[in-house]
Amino acid sequence: MSDRVPTRFLRSLLRMVRSHGYDFSVVLADAGLDFDPMDEQAQNYRAEISAMQYSRVYQQVLRLLQDETFGVTASGLAAPGAFRMMCYCIISCGTLGQAIKRASEFYRTFFDERSQLYTNFSEQVTRVGYRTQLPECSEPVGVMEAYGLSMWHRFFGWLCGRTIELKRVDFKGAPPERLKKYEALFHCPLYFNQASDLLYFDSACLAWPVVHTEHSLSEFLRTAPYQLLIMDVDPGANNLSAQVKAMIGHDFSEGFPSFETVSSALSMSAPTLRRRLKSEGTTFQKIKDEARCEAARLQLGRPELSINEVALQLGFTDPSAFHRSFKKWTGQTPGQFRASQRRPESPVSLSGRPVEGS
Repeated sequence: MSDRVPTRFLRSLLRMVRSHGYDFSVVLADAGLDFDPMDEQAQNYRAEISAMQYSRVYQQVLRLLQDETFGVTASGLAAPGAFRMMCYCIISCGTLGQAIKRASEFYRTFFDERSQLYTNFSEQVTRVGYRTQLPECSEPVGVMEAYGLSMWHRFFGWLCGRTIELKRVDFKGAPPERLKKYEALFHCPLYFNQASDLLYFDSACLAWPVVHTEHSLSEFLRTAPYQLLIMDVDPGANNLSAQVKAMIGHDFSEGFPSFETVSSALSMSAPTLRRRLKSEGTTFQKIKDEARCEAARLQLGRPELSINEVALQLGFTDPSAFHRSFKKWTGQTPGQFRASQRRPESPVSLSGRPVEGS
């Protein structure tokens, strides 16, 4: 499971903030960052940050700019809310294949060629990606291009609650210097200097059911792209318990999905699901506790919520029960955990001053 994100990924977000006349130092401080991501020579600069820190910055930018897309299109030109609306258009699809086709149609209808999602379904292999007609590229593949494809791969997996094993990934650019970093993103052979940027996977995956609902989608979008960044996309780790955990999600304000609901969504009987989870060394209750603990950590990272409000969001009507459970899960009280994540008292002065005349 990956929990680190290159710091340079923040730069496009921060440029948007600055271009709208905002001082992004407050955004960074709220995410617990004590350095300027725009300056690699800055004091305390780090090349990587946690997925949680990246998501906190992203969510702060959403609040400032009222934008709800996390930049998975090729050109970065998607209008505010485009990804969100595409998600709501596809969440009712029965299968992954239907969802991918509808997503492709959405981008083809509303955006120019640079932002369109190319799809090609054959009997054996599915290809999804970008076929932008650009001059031959002799430059190495950029990190953002690789992560753009990776986010689509992870998003498709999220829809189905399981990892999609990739057969290969093509890039228009030349091989990058840090090839192992790219290999770790996809866990499959990578091909460079190709005609298009494409993901390849077995077409049998297209029949997989979409296991999420509008309710779980709302939580996904509220915390995006956190759930995608922390996904384990190693095919060797693909198991039933991971599917169940993905279906449970992070939003428990309206309770948990029942065991029967989950088993029905996975097209198996309750006894079969119970038996298969046992064979993987876990239980439905244990998975629920792990999901609730992860959600608690995520919610405690939101400074605008009191600890009692976090407890309610997690479905605890008694805050003291939340305190006991969280300490049992982590060895810390919610307050201790929040204090350990708190931003520095005196964040350094950063360069993101309001832009005059913007």
